[in-house]
Amino acid sequence: MGEEIDLQPVSHITTDAIGQPGKRVFYIQAWQATRTITLIVEKIQVQSLAVGFEQFLAELHQRYPNLPEASGDYEEEQMHIQPPVDPMFRVGELGLGYDMENDLIVLVARELVGEDENPEDARTVRFWCTRAQMRAMCRWGMELASRGRPLCPQCGEPMDPEGHFCPKKNGHKH
Repeated sequence: MGEEIDLQPVSHITTDAIGQPGKRVFYIQAWQATRTITLIVEKIQVQSLAVGFEQFLAELHQRYPNLPEASGDYEEEQMHIQPPVDPMFRVGELGLGYDMENDLIVLVARELVGEDENPEDARTVRFWCTRAQMRAMCRWGMELASRGRPLCPQCGEPMDPEGHFCPKKNGHKH
């Protein structure tokens, strides 16, 4: 059985990216008192989490109509990850849960394991946070993801600063 860690509750949770657009590495980082956990994630995981979380909130509101709205406001300066950036592992799978009794969201991150590794050995981190903390992280994550490489107006693919091979401009007339 892989190691399991619970940060319950987190004092802060965020996502951030380091590097130039097109070569950025995305992270999730959370703190609980003096403990910091940093994980590597893919940009698409950050985007999928943000979309999934909004759907999750809508479902929670249907089930618990008396829940107050989660704001999701954030200060950009506070959303950047803090050094040292020493990731525990690369995330293979993210999941969401809800603890109604304590009104906490749990973000479950499971380690990506290779084909030759036993999935039972994957490490798991559970980040317990408020709905507002999670919504702020997701909104910041979407903002961050949108700051990447510009999209090619011809093909819609991201353009590299060094040059872009556009499949729509391959010299053939249509």
